Amino acid sequence: MSTTRPYSPGDRGPEPSGASGTPGGAAPIGGAQDGGVAVPTAPEPAPGPAGDAQVRRLSFEDQSGVVPLARDFTRQALYDWGWLPADTADRRAAAEDVLLVVSELVTNACLHAEGPDLMTITCDRKVIRIEVTDRGTGQPSPRTPHRAGRPGGHGMFIVQRLCLDWGVVRSADVAGKTVWAELGTPS
Repeated sequence: MSTTRPYSPGDRGPEPSGASGTPGGAAPIGGAQDGGVAVPTAPEPAPGPAGDAQVRRLSFEDQSGVVPLARDFTRQALYDWGWLPADTADRRAAAEDVLLVVSELVTNACLHAEGPDLMTITCDRKVIRIEVTDRGTGQPSPRTPHRAGRPGGHGMFIVQRLCLDWGVVRSADVAGKTVWAELGTPS
């Protein structure tokens, strides 16, 4: 687990959208609401060796109820990508892990950073990556020591336990940060 590396180890590399802290301009924002339900953006190919990655973006601008909105948006993406409906208990658990991580990252942005601005979900054959961008200055980290019996303070501990890796990216020219987390795709 790393909270400083801008992207996971391996050959994925920085993303040209600028979300990983590299220059490159703003990525298009989608996910407008339609009747109270998030409408996913059109699938976009993502850079990288897989070549068949799917990307969805959800803007939280002028939205309320952002945690359920983010979960619904993610659930729809999981249906579109074939994760749901799950045909095995392992696949169902993997989808629930993704939804839980989305909830935790968006909730942390609400509690500690004036709310989220944008969520990006990228899925390829091996990894699903969740990025939540906010304007906060804090540094997320699991509360140590972790005390399971106490209320609150479990979000980043949960993210750390469920994810392959996670981290925080800051851009020198933009206020705030992007907290990212990656989970393995179900087999």
